[in-house]
Order: sequence, then structure tokens, then C-alpha cells
Amino acid sequence: MHRRHFIGAAAAAAVLCASAAALAQQKQVLKATDVHPLGYPTVEAIVRMGAKLEKATNGRYSIQMFPSMQLGGEKEMIEQAQVGALQIARISVGPMGPIVDELNVFNMPFVFKDEAQMRKVIDGPIGAEMLTKLSNSSARLVALGWMDAGTRNVYSDKPVTKPADLKGMKIRMMGNPLFVETMNAMGGNGVAMGFNELFGALQTGVVDGAENNPPTLLGQNHYQVSKVYSLTGHLIIPEIFVFSKRTWETLPKADQDLVKKYSREAQFEQRKLWDAYVGDAEAKLKAAGIQFVKADKQAFYKATQPVRDKYGSKYAAILKRIQDTK
Repeated sequence: MHRRHFIGAAAAAAVLCASAAALAQQKQVLKATDVHPLGYPTVEAIVRMGAKLEKATNGRYSIQMFPSMQLGGEKEMIEQAQVGALQIARISVGPMGPIVDELNVFNMPFVFKDEAQMRKVIDGPIGAEMLTKLSNSSARLVALGWMDAGTRNVYSDKPVTKPADLKGMKIRMMGNPLFVETMNAMGGNGVAMGFNELFGALQTGVVDGAENNPPTLLGQNHYQVSKVYSLTGHLIIPEIFVFSKRTWETLPKADQDLVKKYSREAQFEQRKLWDAYVGDAEAKLKAAGIQFVKADKQAFYKATQPVRDKYGSKYAAILKRIQDTK
């Protein structure tokens, strides 16, 4: 009698141990990364997405965020996502242009009238098609959604209001020939350089300026070196967040659907965070004495027409659809 009880208890204990082990195994920490610091809208949107995912799955999934280039720059992030060393990466469209050719449409200068039109495009059928193309490409990534990266303007130590002002100036651009050619057409010398090298290059005069949105100018302390922010508005490029296809293929379909649902919500959540963040960054930059200077956008638009002609001819159909997006 005692012996049978003992066996029953032992069997029960074994089952408990096994289920605890299974539970531990099922708990999956998804590593996410971004070049920006904690609190930055792209980072915060993914952190909030992680909280929703954790709650919805009773802790089976959680997202661990590695902000501020802790896992390297965008090139390293993409490579790590491709092999499944990390799961979620927020990346610029720039490095993806060579992989999904049509994405280069978003990289062209003055392709959107303004940020509001850009949002309508990424939220609608064009945005959905681009994500599908990236997911179906050889990149070994699943494209989850879009994020707003605002409008990019030139910053340096002097005003840049027309193409002639850029003469002889070396301006850092993201590493895509299209961006370098855009800056060259605008009147400057485009220099491709990793984001992580930029602060030092500005300080030492390796480059005379760069271009980006107000939160980046503030958050990366570039405003300490570059005191003039010229509103050229030449690029309005959305950003993408992607998931490692290698890990994705191990997730049950129901969990994939959940991640997709929360990704779409993150796309809209990031935007609200973004608008507030930009307003705050502009106020802080102005308080720090940064000059905001209006630029002749029409002059830069005309100057960059050859870039749109060169890169845009094969995208005529998409460009027409973007123009027709109201």
C-alpha cells in the first residue's frame, strides 16, 4: 500500500518536473534591437508591443530590448536577424533598397508631398505590398510593419537655403548610392558613412554636416557640433521593423498572427509617440540655441530631378500611385 502511494507520488512529481521543464522551454525571449536609446519612439513602440505580447500569451513570449546600438549598427542587426541571433530589428529602408528594389522609391528625394501623404502610403496597399515583397525576398526577414522617421533636413555650422550653399561641403549620407547622388545633386559632396561613426566625424571636421530629423540631431548630441538646422525636407523615408525568418518559422501560426496584429498596432502607436517626440525635440533644440532656417525647397526639388529621372523611370507605376494617394 505504502509502496504504491510512493510510486504515485514519484510519478506525479516526475510529471510536474516535466511540465515545468516544458513550460520553461516554451517561454521565449525575443531579442529586439535599435540604434536609438530607450524612450525613443521606435524603441518605445516595440517595448509596448512586448508588454502586450507577454500579457496575451501569459508570459510565453517576452521582448528584451537592446537599444543604443548595443548589438551593433544596422548592418550587424540585419546579419544577426538573418541567422536568428536576434528576432526583431528596426532598420532604415536604405540598407533594404538593394534587397527589394522597389523600396528605393521611398528613398528618392521629394517623392512625398509631405509626411501626411507618406503615412497614407505606408498604411495603405502600397505599404502592404512592399512588406510582402521584403518577406518573400531572399533577405531571410519577415517585414512586420512601418515606422515614421520624420523629415530629414541638413544640419551643419552654417545655413543651407539653396543648392549653392552646399558647394564644397561634405555631408554624411546613409550608405546607399541613391542618397550620395541626392546630396551631390543638391550641390554638396555626399559621403557614405556609418551612423555610429558620425559624431566623431562631425567633431573632427571629416564631414561638414549631415542630415536627419530633429530627434536624432538632439538624441545623438550632434547639435553640440552643428548649430544650424536648415529645413531642406529632401527626404521623408519611413522605416521598417523586421523579424528573423529563421525564428519566425519556428513559431506556431497562431503566435505569428498575434505578432502581426501587435505589429500593426505598434505602427500606429509609434506615430503618436513620434509626433510628441518631434515637438519636444524641436523645443529643446531651439532652447539650446539651434537656428532653424527655412530653405528654398523648390530649388532643391528642381536640382534633384535628375536623381528621380535616373532611379524613378522603372518605378513609374508606383510613383503614379504615390502621387494619386490623397
